[in-house]
Order: sequence, then C-alpha cells, then structure tokens
Amino acid sequence: MKQLATNLEQNRFNMVEQQIRTWNVLDTKILDLLYKVRREEYVPAAYRSLAFTDMEIPLEHGAVMLAPKMEARILQELHIKKTDKILEVGSGSGYMTALLAELGSHVYSVEIVPTLCNMAKINLQVHDISNVTLEEGDAAQGWPQHGPYDAIVLTGSTPVLPESFQKSLNPGGRLFAIVGEDPLMEAMLITCVAPGVYHSKMLFETCTAPLRNALQPQRFTF
Repeated sequence: MKQLATNLEQNRFNMVEQQIRTWNVLDTKILDLLYKVRREEYVPAAYRSLAFTDMEIPLEHGAVMLAPKMEARILQELHIKKTDKILEVGSGSGYMTALLAELGSHVYSVEIVPTLCNMAKINLQVHDISNVTLEEGDAAQGWPQHGPYDAIVLTGSTPVLPESFQKSLNPGGRLFAIVGEDPLMEAMLITCVAPGVYHSKMLFETCTAPLRNALQPQRFTF
C-alpha cells in the first residue's frame, strides 16, 4: 500500500514537472493546487491508471476531462481571485469544478448530461467542497441566471462563441473559451475592460470535443 502511495505521488510530481511546467504554467499557486486536489479521485475508475497522463480522458456521451496541462493553463490564464464568482459550462467529473472552487468564492457549474452531473455532485460531496452550485441544464449558449460573473470557463469547444457569455461578465471579468471547428480551434481569453468593452486575446491552437448544442456558424444553403 505504501509503495502504491509513493508511485502515485511520483506520478503526480512527474505530471506537474514534465507536462505542466514545460507548458509555461509557472504560477506557484496553481502548481501547489495540483498537489492538493487529487486528480485521480475524479477520474472514472476504468481510466484511473491514466489520471496523470498527457491526454484527454473520456467521460460519458462524448465529453472528456481535459488534459492536465490544459486544465492548469486555463486556471493560470483566468487569474482567479478569492472574491470571484465563477461560471463553469460543463461540470464533467467535477475536477475542474473543484480546482475553481479552491481558487474562487463560488462556482456555478452547469452540466447537460444527468449522469455526469450526478458524478460531479458525488465527487464534490466526498471532498467536502461546499462553495459550488451544481445545476443540470444546457448552458452551451449562456447561463445568465446567476450573473454577472468574474470568470467564465467553457470546458468544451464551441464553433461560434455566443455573445451572451461576454455580456455576462463583470467589468474586469475573464472568459476562457476554445472556439472553432475541428481541425482548427483557438483558445481565447476575453476580458471585459469596461461595461460593454471587451479585449480578446488568442492564446494557442488546440482541439477538443464540442459542447452539446453549441452555437453553430450560419451555413449558406442554395
């Protein structure tokens, strides 16, 4: 048992040092958090041996857990403060939710798949994370119910980013989204610099599964 625990910690250390640091995630607050919130405890049992691998882990209905370096990079880009009210679109297994909850004041997390919503709920309860409101619903095109927010993160991609998300930001609020269609998607950070004024920054190219019911581009029909 002791050997197993040692291996786990070694694998966690390797994940942080070899995958995450090398992807320019150097914020010690984020790196420390990855040691504190135990990723393997949020991974479906069938994939637990892959918890620290540089890959997306399949969840139900086409959803995925993002690769560890992507999760860490998102957190670093969002610069979450202890006072922040956060919207997460796509709860998945609840791991990203737990990370956001550790950094911010309160997380509103919305999941469209009932079994995943339940999985996230159980995982968060087991770890006594109470500053999260988990809701079952379709937030792919916005979730203004608890807005405005200080930070918004979309955990799946969207071909077109609905304006409703940036309109749900407080001044100073940040939005992380992966926008585009396979094979070309771009991670973006949008900041509300003043009421109704937004600054968009392209971060890097990537590719991940789309949100269910994501906004589609208008297609020409003849």
